[in-house]
Amino acid sequence: MKILLTNDDGLRAPGMTVLREIAAQLSDDVWVVAPDTEQSAASRGVSLHNPVRVIKAEDKVYSVTGTPTDSVILAMRDVMADAPPDLVLSGVNRGQNIAEDVTFSGTIAGALQGMQMGVPSIALSLAKGLHPKPETVAAPKSASGEKLFENPLRAGRLQWETALQHGPGLIKKLLASGWPKDVIMNVNFPDCAPDAVKGVQVTRQGHRDFQMTGADRRPHPRGGDYFWLTYSAQKSDPPAGTDLRAIYDDFISVSPLHVDLTHEAALADLERALS
Repeated sequence: MKILLTNDDGLRAPGMTVLREIAAQLSDDVWVVAPDTEQSAASRGVSLHNPVRVIKAEDKVYSVTGTPTDSVILAMRDVMADAPPDLVLSGVNRGQNIAEDVTFSGTIAGALQGMQMGVPSIALSLAKGLHPKPETVAAPKSASGEKLFENPLRAGRLQWETALQHGPGLIKKLLASGWPKDVIMNVNFPDCAPDAVKGVQVTRQGHRDFQMTGADRRPHPRGGDYFWLTYSAQKSDPPAGTDLRAIYDDFISVSPLHVDLTHEAALADLERALS
């Protein structure tokens, strides 16, 4: 099985190190084509108005001066054009991609582009900020027992070991069961230690009961103002069966997503109103 890896945190992000280790437990033919710099919240952006470069970093590893979607397109159309992948894995994202996050997530966009180009695709994310930050976190280790991060600060005290321990087995189960060609799997690992994970829940996309985004206005030293866009991490009160509830309760969330955004329930009413 040939696997393509991408992400939105950038080629050198800790989550890519973890994803490469997960993929190594699934196949010995793993390719990486990922953004050179962080592209978080890039959604399905495509660089139509700027040139994009592909730079070989090492054998089967390439950086792209563009978005996650650019990366998958260039992997399919150039880097791996002679022998396309059998699976696309996007992540492991530094932070959850659930509820409204899915519409602007670059991690999910990478998986959606893989699906759109005919390859089964899975987005993987690791939740953060949902529990008090632990003083220490187990350093993730490779299958051979070696530490994945020489510098512990690079891990950012996230529970990377949770994704590393639970990821390979879950992906194998998903591949064995299969899913529709127009669907991606959106996997979120909870913000807890590996042995604290309560299980796996198949969930639907949730909706938060508050606004996540804000704008922080600050004076510019040369006059006028500038803004930092902010993103709240507070909890909502979601119902059972949603990705939000699963992650809050320390379950792994698996959600089947697709690109059809049509609100089916509104179609008949709208047709009557406009007829």
